[in-house]
Amino acid sequence: MQKIFFEIQIDADPEKVWDVLWSDMTYRQWTTAFMEGSFYMGSFEEGSIIKFLDPNNNGMYSRVEKNIANQEMKFLHLGEIYNGVESEQDWGEATEAYILEEIPTGTLLKIEINTTEEFKDFFEEKFPTALGIVKNLSENQL
Repeated sequence: MQKIFFEIQIDADPEKVWDVLWSDMTYRQWTTAFMEGSFYMGSFEEGSIIKFLDPNNNGMYSRVEKNIANQEMKFLHLGEIYNGVESEQDWGEATEAYILEEIPTGTLLKIEINTTEEFKDFFEEKFPTALGIVKNLSENQL
């Protein structure tokens, strides 16, 4: 497993950043950095399974490990989805955490990812763009 980290300072309160991250409309905007047309199906309730999909119903499914509103969201990635069919993967402790820390100028958004070697380069290439979109939406959206 590879641990990778990203962070970005956003001039907006944690509640606004949280809303941008997890509201359906804005989620679809910032995740275009990974795949145009990305969306999720399911609930962000702790313990629930959520699917992260592209327009062809391909993607992955994960369990919500932690959801502390406006502070932290953590997923454990369980498997892949191809043509709508789930396929469990042996990814071990493949996790993705979003941590929002209130700072005097707004929010420090930190991403902590525990990933397999095969996905490391993808995350390192795409996440900075995604975080730039989150920052723009958080700072400029009414």
